[in-house]
Amino acid sequence: MSDNPFGRVITAMVTPMHDDGSIDFDGLQRLAVHLADNGHDGLLVNGTTGESATTTDDEDYDSVAAVVEAVGDRVKVMAGCGTNDTEHSMRAAREMVARGADSLLVVTPYYNKPTQHGIVEHFRMIAEAADRPVMAYDIPGRTGTALATDTIRQLATIPQVRAVKDAKCDLFEASRLMAETDLLWFSGDDVLNLAFLALGATGVVSVVGHVAGNDYRAMVDAVDAGDLARAREIHARLIPAVDAIMHTSQGAIQVKAALKMQGIIGSDRLRMPLLQGPAEHREKLRTGLAAAGLLG
Repeated sequence: MSDNPFGRVITAMVTPMHDDGSIDFDGLQRLAVHLADNGHDGLLVNGTTGESATTTDDEDYDSVAAVVEAVGDRVKVMAGCGTNDTEHSMRAAREMVARGADSLLVVTPYYNKPTQHGIVEHFRMIAEAADRPVMAYDIPGRTGTALATDTIRQLATIPQVRAVKDAKCDLFEASRLMAETDLLWFSGDDVLNLAFLALGATGVVSVVGHVAGNDYRAMVDAVDAGDLARAREIHARLIPAVDAIMHTSQGAIQVKAALKMQGIIGSDRLRMPLLQGPAEHREKLRTGLAAAGLLG
């Protein structure tokens, strides 16, 4: 794994906000330090969980700079720059690299529903514009378009495209592509972290990692050591937390509430159309975190 520019335990960071909805950059830096202190060797800024759909370009660039300033000498910092506008994504990629990003996350273009050939060219143009390692993000549940198997094979021929964040969750196709290409593979769904790692994935890009970074580090290390019993033990213990965060409403909503519950961020404010959850969601979260040993 020495030629891995992303890290192995990566969390898609939330973007802490003040109660008025403005970004809490001090809180963002404190969160980055907390994650770096707890199991992480990579951080993703401006991903889906960071509410990138409702943050501005300038906020995104400033967020990258803030995280790099806080922890850039300790962990790899990846910046989400993908949109459904190729030119916009290219400009964002260049600026995020200028602000210190080590690598870039590029999501499949959403809403437009481009052809697979168009998707390949979209990735190629962004990758060449910034000339930094790129992780392709395959999440058809949000984008409406999956990366076809042959498309991923073509992406593997682009020198800067080094990895896939897999939230399509087709384990057989993932294993086929891991065997056929030299792409680094990352679980993009906390529910399947252990399954992906057991099949040979490099690491995880997590939401639950906000509160379970040391556990996911231990899981990665256990799989590396061939200790699947230990890895399964960690997986089983985390099930209540994963369920409470990922299956109650929406990951960003629940994990912000979890971080506030733990005193790591000051507010669980989100930007519309995301809303803080009702009391029963917070109670399920508290119960799940406690059952997983992640409270107190």
